[in-house]
Amino acid sequence: QVQLVESGGGLVQAGGSLRLSCAASGRTFSNYAMGWFRQAPGKEREFVATISGGAGSTYYADSVKGRFTISRDNARNTVYLQMNSLKPEDTAVYYCAGSRAVVAFTTGYDYWGQGTQVTVSS
Repeated sequence: QVQLVESGGGLVQAGGSLRLSCAASGRTFSNYAMGWFRQAPGKEREFVATISGGAGSTYYADSVKGRFTISRDNARNTVYLQMNSLKPEDTAVYYCAGSRAVVAFTTGYDYWGQGTQVTVSS
């Protein structure tokens, strides 16, 4: 079992930055690829970014490429999402998730955090 707890969400103006963190406990963190997803009101949960267990591979949704950066610190059992140049359309609840494979779909993830709200004002 892996427990995930996100933090770092909040309210920011368009063009601003936030860094989300996801702390993991339980089984060996480095064995898992980690992903970030988001869900806006009335919309389906969508993929944002993912990173392999050893941090050698990262993938991003086209909508965030060049603005968001996923990273991880396996010594701290933590994965991060640095979000720059935020737009109002980035407003959503952001979730981190753990998977045995580097995948970009929700059903590929076994463990989920409770989410953290990010609101970008125009």
